[in-house]
Amino acid sequence: MSAQEDTRRLLVLAVDDEPHGLDNLVHCLQSNPHVDRVFTAVDASEALRVLGSEDEQVRMRRDRGLPPIDAVFADLNMPGLSGMEMSRVFASLNAAPVLVFVTGHAEEAVNAFELGAVDYVLKPCRQDRLDKAVLRVLEKMQTAPAPELERGEQSVKTDDEVIPVELAGTTKLIPRSSVRWVEAQGDYARLYTTEGSHLVRIPLAQLEERWGKAGFVRIHRSFLVALPLITELRMGQGGYQVVIGNEEKVLPVSRRHTRELKDRLVGAPRNG
Repeated sequence: MSAQEDTRRLLVLAVDDEPHGLDNLVHCLQSNPHVDRVFTAVDASEALRVLGSEDEQVRMRRDRGLPPIDAVFADLNMPGLSGMEMSRVFASLNAAPVLVFVTGHAEEAVNAFELGAVDYVLKPCRQDRLDKAVLRVLEKMQTAPAPELERGEQSVKTDDEVIPVELAGTTKLIPRSSVRWVEAQGDYARLYTTEGSHLVRIPLAQLEERWGKAGFVRIHRSFLVALPLITELRMGQGGYQVVIGNEEKVLPVSRRHTRELKDRLVGAPRNG
């Protein structure tokens, strides 16, 4: 089947910090017959949040081991993380979306292709040119290997999710693998890593759902912990406690989470 005959309807993400440029890009994407739904973001941080969102379609695709979004159409020059820096984050995902750069400078095409983009579109977007880019996305998807599923089961997401953290106008990317435990702080969560802590506007319950398959377990209404890092479960004065690393941190375990935690610890592979 050629790309023109492909009947799939795509989930795409449009990223541009300029309102007029974003509106133009979204209009062209929505006018393409192969595009089913268009998500939008004004910078790389918001784009990463879309890929990790709990939108039903996006979440179901992640759970199946598919890219959460089929394709990202992104401006190259944005505040914070540039389009090129954002593409490197996308490339680190096991199931990465197809990338198309949108730029006002033709000389940036070489860099775009070096970063794995299938096409670049000059601003302002023209419908006929954008349609060609969508066809290239479909061609890329036709040649991509199918996701490997376990026998009779859905695949487990194994890519290392990245959490963008805003600090004084700078966007820092925190990989999930560096997080040791998480503490709830209202509608926010504080991520504790070996380098320090970072406050993000994500409820703990949402992280629990997103990171459960990656080895994180809820031990208390206020704490989520990377299971392989627990070195001890012991009885303290107020109830059970867990020890993280070599007495690095001692955290309380609530009564309602004790049984599940014990069951998980018995069957959990230990951190070597």
